[in-house]
Amino acid sequence: MTDFATRRRMMVDTQVRPSDVTEFPIIDAMLNVPREAFVPRDRIEAAYASDSVPLGGNRVVLDPRGFAKMLDALNLSNSDLVLDVGAGLGYSSAIIARIAEAVVAVEDDPARVSEAQAALAEHHADNVILHEASLVEGAPEHGPYDAIIIEGGVEQVPESLIAQLKDGGRMVCIFMDDALGTVRTGHKSDGVVTWRYAFNAGAPVLDGFEKSHEFAL
Repeated sequence: MTDFATRRRMMVDTQVRPSDVTEFPIIDAMLNVPREAFVPRDRIEAAYASDSVPLGGNRVVLDPRGFAKMLDALNLSNSDLVLDVGAGLGYSSAIIARIAEAVVAVEDDPARVSEAQAALAEHHADNVILHEASLVEGAPEHGPYDAIIIEGGVEQVPESLIAQLKDGGRMVCIFMDDALGTVRTGHKSDGVVTWRYAFNAGAPVLDGFEKSHEFAL
């Protein structure tokens, strides 16, 4: 029988801590949430690998190092309401739920929503609201949000999501430029988000988050 608890500790000790993620709430959450419960059944052996876990199409469960560093950059507190865009099977939401006050998890695939609902309930993530909608649409009825995280690559962030971020709030995204990716944190002030570089990472660009190309005759 696979010892997932040992793999989980190894993931934190070899992938997360060496990446300068030292905040106790993040370490504690990643030590306690069973990642293997939130990946596709046929990918369970890859749950603790250093790569992202494919969910099908251009969707992934972000790699542990990148995800932990994104949370670190987001600097969540236990009073935050967080929008988790592209929650997949719920791993990211289960982690954030242990750090923040509440999470609204947006997922556009009904089958994934169903699986995430079951996994989150089984692991007592009672402060997560699952919201089925297009990722670009978000969940404005539950906002505005103190923080937003996007679980995948973006070329641009839709205004529809920026509008759901509180003034003074922050968001974190993986901006992709072809094969090159950089994680940036955005801080919203007077309705405008200012972006700052955090670290390098990569992920497939999510549908609806591509740059709109303008054609000139």
